[in-house]
Amino acid sequence: MSAEPAILHLDRWLVVVDKPSGLLSVPGIGPDKADCLVSRLQRRAPGARIVHRLDRDTSGVIVLALDAETHRQLSMQFERRETEKRYVALAAGHAATDSGLIDLPLRKQALGSALQIVDHELGRPSQTSYRVLERLDGPARTRFLLEPRTGRSHQLRVHLKELGHPILGDELYASPEIHAMAPRLCLHAQGLAFTHPASGARVSFESDVPF
Repeated sequence: MSAEPAILHLDRWLVVVDKPSGLLSVPGIGPDKADCLVSRLQRRAPGARIVHRLDRDTSGVIVLALDAETHRQLSMQFERRETEKRYVALAAGHAATDSGLIDLPLRKQALGSALQIVDHELGRPSQTSYRVLERLDGPARTRFLLEPRTGRSHQLRVHLKELGHPILGDELYASPEIHAMAPRLCLHAQGLAFTHPASGARVSFESDVPF
């Protein structure tokens, strides 16, 4: 069982959590996938409802609403891209450039599949800004700061793979060798900023990168 999520902020309108890797954001299909962030939080913050999601194996900052109006307002901020999201990834190889924009449209590989692929005809627009934080040797790795401009499923994982740098520990998009280079997916939602629906103040939350 994954670690218990740490609460970073709690008030009467919302809760901000540091989600551990290995924990679903919402229940999956079947009783073995009932344990998730929402079910755990509802015991500590009744009424907690999901606004956005992190992949099961992605850790880091996520916000949940505690009432319908807060949920509506936060959801609109995500839809209008008024939030700021920062991720850190540790990926294979040395990046050739220090920064850039990955602009590759994505779609599901097949109906019912979780896998995403690049499709320039049928894919939905997907953009990720990246900046190199450091390049590491033995073996060659790059630590990236990623700022998604869109919120497609598996966007950061596919974009880095297409850049030539699959994320360490990625069982879906990395080779078996790169998957085995880390005990978990090395993708972490380091920071999240949004406008608090009740106060109107801009708030920002951060979580330490665990890898």
